[in-house]
Amino acid sequence: MTESDRVKAIQTMTPTEVKQAMDDHKIVLIDVREPAEFAAERIHGALLFPLSTFDPAALPADDDRMVVFHCGSGKRSADAIERCRRAGLPIDTHMEGGLMAWKAARLPIVTLDVSTGKVHDRQ
Repeated sequence: MTESDRVKAIQTMTPTEVKQAMDDHKIVLIDVREPAEFAAERIHGALLFPLSTFDPAALPADDDRMVVFHCGSGKRSADAIERCRRAGLPIDTHMEGGLMAWKAARLPIVTLDVSTGKVHDRQ
């Protein structure tokens, strides 16, 4: 498979589509960023599977919901899709633009105040 074939085969969802699909319980959102990134800010309901220790076989199996990856900008989530393909898993979708796009769309996130250790929901 050429690089252009691989890129074409990756399916994308916009942050708004991901939010709606999460609200409708149609997807499982998997965050492939690292634990410190996840602790600092995250999408409520996303599960953490860091790319540095990523094991496609450990992903949740849910026949009713599709797995969708996200990261900070979209690069690592595309890499996670490629790793799933090599493992024979039919996962091909990620959130376009990652967490940066989610925040630009002004969708809710959970943040950590590093000075106090308090967790805040930003609506």
